[in-house]
Amino acid sequence: MLDVQGLRKSFYGNVAVDDVTFKVESGEILGFLGPNGAGKTTTMRMITGFLSPTAGRVILDDVDLAEKPLIAKKSLGYLPENVALYPEMRVREYVKFRAELCGVARGETKARVDEALAKCFVEDVAEKPISNLSKGYRQRVGLAGALVHKPKVLILDEPTVGLDPRQIVKIRDLIRELRKDHTILLSTHILPEVELVCDRVLIIDRGKIVATGTPDTLRQQMSQTPGLLVAIKGEVAEADGVLRQIPGVTHAARIGAGGETRVVLEAEKGIDLREAIFKEVLTRNWTLLELTPRQASLEDIFVRLLNSEKLNPDTLPAAVEEFEGGARH
Repeated sequence: MLDVQGLRKSFYGNVAVDDVTFKVESGEILGFLGPNGAGKTTTMRMITGFLSPTAGRVILDDVDLAEKPLIAKKSLGYLPENVALYPEMRVREYVKFRAELCGVARGETKARVDEALAKCFVEDVAEKPISNLSKGYRQRVGLAGALVHKPKVLILDEPTVGLDPRQIVKIRDLIRELRKDHTILLSTHILPEVELVCDRVLIIDRGKIVATGTPDTLRQQMSQTPGLLVAIKGEVAEADGVLRQIPGVTHAARIGAGGETRVVLEAEKGIDLREAIFKEVLTRNWTLLELTPRQASLEDIFVRLLNSEKLNPDTLPAAVEEFEGGARH
């Protein structure tokens, strides 16, 4: 449904995006992740036709965006992080305007507008000027505008930014519901949101794809050593040092305090440390409160990947930072 082939973009001789290739299938939600300046915004602007690539192709619903831009864009809905709205318009008026721009038939416009307003929970402000709305409401109005023509592909850049927790849950539920009719590319900095919503994850750093797969697949690939969380009653300053001496332990770090001692352990692959830890704790008359396998989170994977790539924001091309910063503002 969305096919990105070898996208490349240079600014003043600096490469911002380098040979980015991926597909998003019909009904799939792909999480698009990366640090600031990694090339996410540039890539999304090329996919949506706001920026021409230096090289590569974007295929939307089997139509080449460069060859037939007007036809291809009929299949596309785009919600940028900072939505460009018309503050003097009323909400319903704006969504109707978006429907007309996107070629919705006159006889279907009212029904499409009503449906989009309801889906995005903005019916209660439909007759209010956009200038009177909070940031959260404006974000949802922008989403309604992106949805009103029922595009097959949705590009969502930080769709929950500025929303309160209750609204965030509603928008997450909506995104999951939208997969029935849309292919979705979702960019966000809220990593737990990706695990809750996305089928697959793509991580970009310095213009290149550094990892792709389901959250579970990435966890298996990146969890080079099994982890354990050990909690001991009371303050035991020497706990990490003692547990580090157990055969098979490769790393031990003490975290937290406040009435108990918590130690995160990593072990060699194939070694089950639980019995040895239990015996050591018993021998020292410590009280074991918890002994839990610790699975890597998506945040752990993200940080480890970027560290392994030796990310240094100071070395990012100034032109890329300037362009992507401008796109965010």
